[in-house]
Amino acid sequence: MKRVLFLAAVIVGFSLQGVAQDKKQQDKKSIKDMCGCFKVNFKYTETFAPEIDYEKHLDYTSGALEWAELIEDENNKLSIQHLLVIKDTMVIKHWRQDWLYENNRVFHYDKDNKWVFTELPKDVVKGQWTQLVYQVDDSPRYSGSATWIHADGKNYWENKSDSPLPRREYSKRSDYNVMSRGNRQEITNYGWLHEQDNDKIIRETGKEDVLLAQEKGYNTYVRVPDEQCKAAKDWWQNNNKFWTKVRSAWDKVYTKNSEIELAKAIDKKPLFMHFYELEKKNANEKEILALIQKFASTKTTENASGK
Repeated sequence: MKRVLFLAAVIVGFSLQGVAQDKKQQDKKSIKDMCGCFKVNFKYTETFAPEIDYEKHLDYTSGALEWAELIEDENNKLSIQHLLVIKDTMVIKHWRQDWLYENNRVFHYDKDNKWVFTELPKDVVKGQWTQLVYQVDDSPRYSGSATWIHADGKNYWENKSDSPLPRREYSKRSDYNVMSRGNRQEITNYGWLHEQDNDKIIRETGKEDVLLAQEKGYNTYVRVPDEQCKAAKDWWQNNNKFWTKVRSAWDKVYTKNSEIELAKAIDKKPLFMHFYELEKKNANEKEILALIQKFASTKTTENASGK
């Protein structure tokens, strides 16, 4: 009888393991479905403010052609680099998203260009994927861990995470200093959807967060033939070795510290503008790391925990 129960337990164990692996492969397929050439439409509108005298800002809309290249494809990690295509020929390096399976190290945006690295309990992240989002210069932006959902014909991942102000408002507004992003990335029949429910927050040390306003974001990625993104594919072919060195240099910063604070500018130029010169001369990793360290003030803390 004991032998029968033991065999039954083994069979159930293997069955559950198989289900988990099938689920993981389904997750990876959804992430990879965000790769390719897309016509992107960005739409944002403020929806609510607790103060009746708040003046709602104008809606924001824009569009572009975007190439999303799978640059790393490992068992527990997928990395997608986004490139904007302007007027069919001009290419701008855009954001990057890394996806890590059952990862327990994430970074949280605090305020004033400071990020805190924390560790989540391993049982909390079991079966989850961490999305880590990086800025155009591969500096941190926001990250969060959640489970990909595949049910009722839908495939989506959603998470809430703090971030700096978006580029569309970064240089135009100073009435709030943290955006708490509600991100939902859903694979659709036309491509994928990035839906956002965002809180615009005023954060001061030693005080409770103050909600200034809320907004809705609705960004559609409509798949188009890859040939339309040829300029971006060619650009990445010519420049990817340099940006591989940039990622490697940043990894040396990320793995050592629990806090990173970035200077907004040096010599009146933000970090991404300094990278233009290094890219032109194909700088080595040592030179790249030296530049990053000029901007990045780091601090190691013990027992860091998320907000």
